[in-house]
Formats: sequence, C-alpha cells, structure tokens
Amino acid sequence: MSIFKLSKLKTPIIQAPMAGGLNTPALASAVANAGGVGSFGFAYSTPERIAEDLKATKELTDGFLNANFFVFEAISLPSSKHQTAALEALIELQFGGDYSLVIPEAPFFPNLDAQLDPIWHHKPDALTFHFGVPSESIIRKAHSLGIAVGITATNKDEGIAIEKAGADFLVGQGIEAGGHRGVFNSKSNDESLTLDKLIGELSGSTKLEIAAAGGIMNGGDVRAALKLGACAAQMGTAFLCCDEAGTPKTYRKFLLNEHDRKTSFTAAFSGRPARGIENQFMQLMDKKPILPFPVQNTVTGAIRKLAVKANDGEYQSLWAGQSFNKIRAMAARDLMRTLSKEIAAG
Repeated sequence: MSIFKLSKLKTPIIQAPMAGGLNTPALASAVANAGGVGSFGFAYSTPERIAEDLKATKELTDGFLNANFFVFEAISLPSSKHQTAALEALIELQFGGDYSLVIPEAPFFPNLDAQLDPIWHHKPDALTFHFGVPSESIIRKAHSLGIAVGITATNKDEGIAIEKAGADFLVGQGIEAGGHRGVFNSKSNDESLTLDKLIGELSGSTKLEIAAAGGIMNGGDVRAALKLGACAAQMGTAFLCCDEAGTPKTYRKFLLNEHDRKTSFTAAFSGRPARGIENQFMQLMDKKPILPFPVQNTVTGAIRKLAVKANDGEYQSLWAGQSFNKIRAMAARDLMRTLSKEIAAG
C-alpha cells in the first residue's frame, strides 16, 4: 500500500489546516486539483462535521487531502479566585452585545478517538497533528489504511520525537507562522526558531520529509524553503483571501487593508500563544489573567462570534503570519497557478 509522500507532489504546496471554518470543501479541493494538498483543521469539530466535510470534498476532487487534529494536553481548572479574575477581565472589556461568559464543564475538549472515526472511513491521504504526538495505536492504524502521518515540530527535539514515533513527515513551524504555536509542552520555553534555522536543525537531525511553515506567501518564499531542505511549503495566511475560503468579511478587510498593523502573539483568545494581527482585544487583555487552553477559547467564543456578526475586527482572533501584507485576493485555482509560475521562475 503506497503512503503519500511530500516529494511526489506536482506542486509542492500544502494549504494549511485552519480551524474555525476557514477551510472549506471548495478551498481544499481547488488546491488538491491544482496538484497541492488541500487541508482541514478539525481541532474542535464533531465527528459528524468531519464526515460531512471530507465527503463533500472528495466529491470535488481525487487529489491529495489532509485532515489535521490537535493533541490536547490534560488540564485542570485553576482556583476559583483565578477563574473569577479571568472572567472579570473579559467582562471589563465592555464589548456590547447579548452574551454570557460561563466556565465550561469537563470534558474541556473533543475526544480524539471519536473525532478519528470518520477518518478511518473516508481515508484522506494524510493525517496530521498539532501540539504533540498521538498514540502509537493511532499511527499504526493510519498506516494500516495507507494514510501518511505528519506532526508539527518547532524545534529539533520535537522533530526527533516525531521520527521515533514512526511518523512519515513533519511540519517545521517557524516563529513567523500565523495561528497557534505547535510546541508540545505549553509550559516549556519556546525556542522561537525562525523558519530557516528550524529547517536547518530538523534536516540535520531527522531523515523525515519536511514541510516548511511560517511566513511563506509567494513562489519565491516556497523556492527559498525548498533550497533550505524542505520538500514542500505549508501556506495558511496566503489562502485566507481566496474566494473559496471561509474567512469572515471583516477578517478579510484587515488582511487586505490593515498593513500598518503588526502581528504578535497572544494567549488571551484561546489560552495558548497564537500569532495574529494586533487589535484592541489583544491590547486590552495583555497581562490579564486567562484560563488554560482550550477553556479560554470556549469562554471567548461568545465574544468572537458576536464580533463576527457585528463586523468588528477589534474583537476577532485574526490569525495571520507576520508577512500577511503580501496576501492576494483571488480564486484558489488562480493562486495555485500563480504560485507554480513563481516557483518555476527561479
């Protein structure tokens, strides 16, 4: 049974998995049909939604598809005093609207085994994980069905652990990348390696194929990543303004027009550090008490949903890589064609 390999891609591009509805069947299939890998970020998705998305996408393509999941750390809630302080910090934002902020009850995150049930049925080409290594039984089952396994690494030690676990490739996430940092241990110090340094360390310490992620926005960036030793580039921000993406209206507006703003990391939206376009929420919540991941994400969900409805970008999580000012708005098919030409031009 043949296992998917990055080096066999017609176009060495993975459309990054992004949770929250940003990935759609139309987007993933357009990228896959153009010779790349179309992805879904299924971090918080129900098994029913996962099955629906994969079924709908497979009806649109026979190209390569990737399904991505979080490996959640076991958590316990902090003291009642801390919980109250974290809720008060959000209430003090005084973001108008009809919502209530409530600490959720356990379980605080989806059951991974249940989420994977539709994966074993629909069999995407790749199954990838963020925040850590899944169980040996999951990797073994994926391989028995011909599904390649990839895992995010942010440093050399994580890369070595991924290889030892039996994964088929790794995604090297440089500090430039948008969205959540993929560090295994949320309580450890992040080495914050730039993509070029990270790819160098990973290629020198493991034999696995590497997909480079972080600040890659055009074909020239892809070429540079390939020259460093990567087999492909994983691009997320670059696809957010594609016609087929599920990116909300105001999110697109910030990506296209707010280039005077920088990106920075915040844990205030979800409880884990993630890079996004700086906005009022991030500034007001700086150094305020927060809840552990993903409890903070659940609690702030009401605010974020209301902000989307109100077209208010100041209270949305606008995840984006640090080079988001290079973003282009076009159909995904056209972006893939453009990227292919830019890669070939080098």
